[in-house]
Amino acid sequence: MPSPIPQPRGLPILGNIFDMIPGNTWASLNKLAAEHGGAGIFKIKILTKQLVFITNAALLEEICDEKRFQKCVKGPIVEIRSLANDSLFTAFDNEESWGIAHRIMAPYVLPEAVKEMHRDIQLTTDDLIWKWTSADSTGQRVDVVNDLDRLNHAANMKCFFSQHVDCVLGEEPDVIKAMSDTTFEAVRRPTRPTLLTRLFYQSTFDKDIKTCRDYCAQIIAKRRDNPIEQRDLLHALLHEKDPKTGQSLPDSRVIDEIINILIGSATSPNLVSFTLYYLAKNPDAVTRAREEIDALIGPSGQIEHFHLSQLPYCEAILRESFRLCAPAPGFNIEPLPTDGPVLLGGGEYEIPKTQPMIAILAAVNRDPAIFDDPNAFKPERMLGEAFDRLPRGG
Repeated sequence: MPSPIPQPRGLPILGNIFDMIPGNTWASLNKLAAEHGGAGIFKIKILTKQLVFITNAALLEEICDEKRFQKCVKGPIVEIRSLANDSLFTAFDNEESWGIAHRIMAPYVLPEAVKEMHRDIQLTTDDLIWKWTSADSTGQRVDVVNDLDRLNHAANMKCFFSQHVDCVLGEEPDVIKAMSDTTFEAVRRPTRPTLLTRLFYQSTFDKDIKTCRDYCAQIIAKRRDNPIEQRDLLHALLHEKDPKTGQSLPDSRVIDEIINILIGSATSPNLVSFTLYYLAKNPDAVTRAREEIDALIGPSGQIEHFHLSQLPYCEAILRESFRLCAPAPGFNIEPLPTDGPVLLGGGEYEIPKTQPMIAILAAVNRDPAIFDDPNAFKPERMLGEAFDRLPRGG
């Protein structure tokens, strides 16, 4: 007989509503996972709604089995559809649009395509390095997260759309803040009463969505007014057809996929921000990374694309930063349609056949069964055989 899924004590009718910090959903979930996720799974109840969470590597690997489970578009992802509609990461599994856009876009994000983008990425990065190291900036405070958001936006615009936006050194486009605010609001909306959202938050949400979509429409208009020969991702979105169905994308769908690129890449500056934090706290790792780079290219050389695969310790630093502070804090999974019970952990737990689950990556990536001293920053555990031995869910 399956065991009960652990659950923190709640209140009659209200359930665990007071275990959630208003406006800080993931901080609440990380705290609950630390207190109640020792079995790899726990649940809470908010009024009549049951939420199930996965907190260890073994169960994460199990729920990522595509023969039993599928992507779940609910909660914040549904709210993001107000901005991006049925783009790649917000589409329901039964929406044909996902496959059409995927097949058109895929050739432009494969490793060979990324290799061709390296020079453009390098140029935008040089702007940021100059901003942080020039004489004018000496002794000044640096807004690391905002500067990396700007860098990410400039790199996306150059690499995917062949448009130069001087937002690293120049003025910040309104779309950066609008997309960030839209994402945070999408996370908060499912935790609020609908009436409260409509009265106090809807108009700002709608305004931010309009800012984002208008900006993407301007990207399209600029290309049409100034056509180029380069066959970049924007050219594919505007002109190429799906090789399977022969369908092309209308402008509204092109806007959706531009948003998908811009908002989906927002995790990249998060990862770099977390990495810089851990490096600042661990100077020995900085020394070893610098020695690795200097040994490969010298103290004044340029890092080329082919160098990236020859920097194992630098890669380990990124992996360990990702483990401790995953840029995206979690994701939703649900069972594939089935008539029978849905069992987890070799039959240890049972969930309803329509029950979504949320993987809390801060807990999974600190699973003590996988990582010794799990809160410590140790890039060495992400090197060579140590990394190869990690389970798929780790």
